[in-house]
Amino acid sequence: MRVWLGTALVCLMFLGLWLVLTSFGALFLIGGAMLAVGVTLMVTGVQRGRFRGAGGGAGVVEVDERQITYFGPSAGGVMALEEIISISVNRAGDWVLVDRARQALLIPRDAEGVEALFDAFTALPGISANKLADAAQRPMQQSTVIWEKPHSHLG
Repeated sequence: MRVWLGTALVCLMFLGLWLVLTSFGALFLIGGAMLAVGVTLMVTGVQRGRFRGAGGGAGVVEVDERQITYFGPSAGGVMALEEIISISVNRAGDWVLVDRARQALLIPRDAEGVEALFDAFTALPGISANKLADAAQRPMQQSTVIWEKPHSHLG
């Protein structure tokens, strides 16, 4: 399925490029729009691919109704996306989510369904998709904060 989608995306981009290079007027604009959509989807797909874990790790992750649930073999938990104040990756290779009550939820980066976290995390204000993808890929020498909830300033 992914190969078919990738091929369709490349065809969309080439058709858009061809229209941009050989047309003018409305077809030029349509080609430009096709090319822009294709490039945007390609960048998003690459980021998602980098975030996707190997799978086969301990536990299962589910994201439903802006709520993250982790079912682990010895521990687990539930955390609402709105309650998360920080996301980090520890040396053991776990995503560490901390909520307003300072409770932590540890999710292995290779847990089944961990790719659902990408969409959930990118909905948070000010988070970098590239930083997420990098954190999902590389081993950490120390605990690394990926995102912290911005503080609201009154007055």
